[in-house]
Amino acid sequence: MKFALFYEIPVPRPWSEESERIALEQTIEQAVHGEKHGWDAFWTVEHHFLEEFSHCSNPEVLYGAIAARTSRIRLGYGVRLMPRPYNHPVRTAESVATLDLISGGRVDVGTGRSATRAELEGFGIDPRQTRAMWREAISHTVGCWTEDVHSFDGEFWSMPPRRVLPKPLQKPHPPLWGATSSEDGHREVGGLGLGLCSFAVGVSPEEVKKKIDVYKAAVAKCERPIGAYVHDEVATFTMALCDTDRDRAVATATESFEWYPKTGARQIASVAEWQAEGTLGDYGYAGDLKTVDEQGLLELLTIDYLRQEGACVLGTPEDCVAACRRYEEAGVDLLLCLVNPYKIPHEAVMRTIELMGTEVIPRFRD
Repeated sequence: MKFALFYEIPVPRPWSEESERIALEQTIEQAVHGEKHGWDAFWTVEHHFLEEFSHCSNPEVLYGAIAARTSRIRLGYGVRLMPRPYNHPVRTAESVATLDLISGGRVDVGTGRSATRAELEGFGIDPRQTRAMWREAISHTVGCWTEDVHSFDGEFWSMPPRRVLPKPLQKPHPPLWGATSSEDGHREVGGLGLGLCSFAVGVSPEEVKKKIDVYKAAVAKCERPIGAYVHDEVATFTMALCDTDRDRAVATATESFEWYPKTGARQIASVAEWQAEGTLGDYGYAGDLKTVDEQGLLELLTIDYLRQEGACVLGTPEDCVAACRRYEEAGVDLLLCLVNPYKIPHEAVMRTIELMGTEVIPRFRD
């Protein structure tokens, strides 16, 4: 199993004029520290309008800064939002190819469709169309990478024959992933021959495995992948904090580890509130989260519950090895470690990166 640093880039209130600059500078410093200590990859989200939760709205600029300061660690879009008008397929193809060239072929391309009211409504996107947009955008993007001259005439985008430049260094193109939370989404990602980003938080690795198994059954049958080849790796994410002192680790993690899953769930549930009088379509899980919140069940996501379920990587290096083994046994190939879910101090994040790099990750090398 490989390990990636995973970032939302939260900026907790109260804000100062320096808050966002500091958050970005510390993220870059942590990525460089991750390469030094043997981490395999660095991934971030793309989010818009999510105050405090994520100020990572233009991650490709950040990737360029990190690419210039590193030489080995892979860079992952986690994920690129594909619906219109977030990102035009041609612009996605160009952005990824440019990063792939300047990084020496170190890019992974996670793709997704977004799942919050703030973002979908803010960009004027009909939630009922996002899955179709996502599929179509991936197809166009792949064509831009793999064909000398490409054209398309789809439901949402069209382009006359054009030579889209530059082309990525990795051939036929960088690895493609699909992000999902629902069981149907896992089945579709597998059926399209995409790598899986199984995004869930606050659940045990054994629960994650149930959906991974759905994906694996589907990807094994894929004969016509949406990309140029079947990519069957599995990634999931978890919150992570490692320290030499277990009590200090728990104390440092508690506020952030409890805040993040509750806030994230409520962001997704907002789609159900917005669409209360209409169909949720492919966002049925948003309605489920709304019900869970209304029943007060999100308040059960305490640090004790997360530790008991193994729904986080927390404690001493030995504790973290044991937690990571459960993800490995669930079939995870790449564990995305959210090392700052909310307000973990920079020095604690740097300690996690170093301790996991020196005492945890080596235990998972062949």
